[in-house]
Amino acid sequence: MGFLLVIPLFLIRFGLLYAVSKDALARAARFAPLAGREKIAYGLYQISNVALIVFPCFLSIKLEPPCLFGAGVVVHGAGVVLLAVSTVQFAHPSPSGLVDRGVYRLSRNPMYVAYFLYFAGCALLLQSVALFVLLAVFQASAHGIIKAEERWCLATFGDAYRAYLGTVRRYL
Repeated sequence: MGFLLVIPLFLIRFGLLYAVSKDALARAARFAPLAGREKIAYGLYQISNVALIVFPCFLSIKLEPPCLFGAGVVVHGAGVVLLAVSTVQFAHPSPSGLVDRGVYRLSRNPMYVAYFLYFAGCALLLQSVALFVLLAVFQASAHGIIKAEERWCLATFGDAYRAYLGTVRRYL
């Protein structure tokens, strides 16, 4: 029954993004040029991403204890909502190409925050320590990719992105 938890990820990440903007789907699939350790981070990111999607398919949602189930529903739900909102907003950048409106005024990386909440909710609902460990690897490796994205954004958007860096936090 854990496979049900990953369905919204595909519906939002690919279905919703495709429905809103085919161009945004292509932009989301591109990674910034990587250097040094970022290449290792990218490999770990991809492996942990696949594992976070596949592993829940072999587990069952646990209804007991109610506090863990309730926390899982809330955290997973928050991840789903934030992922949907940040995905739609990602599809509509400013004329310069920079996405700096909506939830992107609160976080430079709301989709990564959404992924974290989404998979943390899965780990709570499935009561899986292994899933939390995979999530930690995913999040640490995502940080390396984010550093590469920031370098690319500085080179691409210049002073506009530099000002954005100064006013909006990386995560929350």
